[in-house]
Amino acid sequence: MAAPRRAWLVFGFSTEEAAGEPGPGPGPRRLESGPEGIRRVWPAWSYVVVETGAGLEVRSAGLRRRLPGWAEALPSETHLVLRGAAGAQAWPRAAALRGALRGSPAWSRALPPAPRSPPPLPLLPGGFATPRPPFFAPLPGGVRARRLALGLEHALALGAAGEVYAWGGGRHGQLGHGTLESELQPRLVEALAGVPMQAVAAGGWHSASVSEAGDLYMWGWNESGQLALPSKALAEERAQDEDRGAGHAELTPSREQPAAEAAAFISIQAFPALLDLPQDLEVSRVSCGSRHTAVVTRGGELYTWGWGKYGQLGHGDDASSDQPRRVEYLVAKGLRAEEVVCGPWTTYVCVPEP
Repeated sequence: MAAPRRAWLVFGFSTEEAAGEPGPGPGPRRLESGPEGIRRVWPAWSYVVVETGAGLEVRSAGLRRRLPGWAEALPSETHLVLRGAAGAQAWPRAAALRGALRGSPAWSRALPPAPRSPPPLPLLPGGFATPRPPFFAPLPGGVRARRLALGLEHALALGAAGEVYAWGGGRHGQLGHGTLESELQPRLVEALAGVPMQAVAAGGWHSASVSEAGDLYMWGWNESGQLALPSKALAEERAQDEDRGAGHAELTPSREQPAAEAAAFISIQAFPALLDLPQDLEVSRVSCGSRHTAVVTRGGELYTWGWGKYGQLGHGDDASSDQPRRVEYLVAKGLRAEEVVCGPWTTYVCVPEP
């Protein structure tokens, strides 16, 4: 029996129209899939790589270029790392967008014959790839990772037994070690020890993990409410909006913050915190953008929060939120979310074909 076809919807900034400073996307948009469908997506800021039945394809600003012979992608704004059966290579972004992978790549690494289902990029035998120089880093022998997620300045590894390791830049608490210090080597996130995890995600400067029981843990920077914790910046934005709506800029009672309430604002959460979703929903998937977060529940609902300037939260506006909100568009259309992948300013969600 043929596998059911799936469609990918996009909320937020349009990588296919990435020129100048665009406004919020009309959302949702549907990724054109052709007869072969789209299986996976790997978004960067200005382009996206998709896997179709015919192989990989890079799309940006009206361009579509096939990348034959490759199985996985790891994009950034400077380079695109590709993995195939025999090896991995890094190519300048411009060459990838032209579909002209000729000459010498910026980096290459031969790979041994892969098992039937190798761990996904960025993991490679002996270490992991990065979409910027130096393109490869080893993992210490004691770390057996089955998943790895890269933020802008940090990395998370999901160990074989469900443990979580974090290293890299830590100035926003994104490592979860309780400090703002950086770590050169993978270090066990002790606050999660004893709670087996089944997924990890790394955003710009925040992190998330999902336990085998479906609980969601978050830590790091909360500047735009991306941890779903009270954000002072968002409270001030709401107060300013209320003032403009009232037709004056004087201090109103709604802007007066009691000391206890003001103290409750959280800009950095340096330890993993358990996040309670509405109705005690259990999470199956999590993804982090630059400053927003999206999860799929085990019931197939999509919840988003954090920075929303480009409509990436999928709520039909450009408002940010420090509270998890269900994406009602999917509910109204009777669509069940199966996967979610956040780009820096976008959210891609996979749903079964109606």
